[in-house]
Amino acid sequence: QVQLVESGGGLVQAGGSLRLSCAASGRTFSSLAMGWFRQAPGNEREFVAAIAWNGRITSYGDSVKGRFTISRDNAKNTVALQMNSLKPEDTAVYYCAAGRASYVGRTVSEYASWGQGTQVTVSS
Repeated sequence: QVQLVESGGGLVQAGGSLRLSCAASGRTFSSLAMGWFRQAPGNEREFVAAIAWNGRITSYGDSVKGRFTISRDNAKNTVALQMNSLKPEDTAVYYCAAGRASYVGRTVSEYASWGQGTQVTVSS
């Protein structure tokens, strides 16, 4: 099991940027895909971005493609989500997740461990 702790959320104006970080503990981190999901009130948890175990393959949700960038540092057991050109519709709780395998997944069921979430609020 991988333990995950997110940080970096906050309040930002539309058009601004935020960088989320996720610190992982557990010896299997470097062999697992990592992902970011988000959930707004009344909505289902939505896929945002994912990165393969070696960082060479990434995947993004359609709504964030071209604005968000996922990265990882296996030496530091961290994964980050750089969010640019933020919009009010990006407002949600953002969750870091560790995959069940090394390949990139886009669905909740493909992730075994979850952080507690960090709130991102974008004002118009």
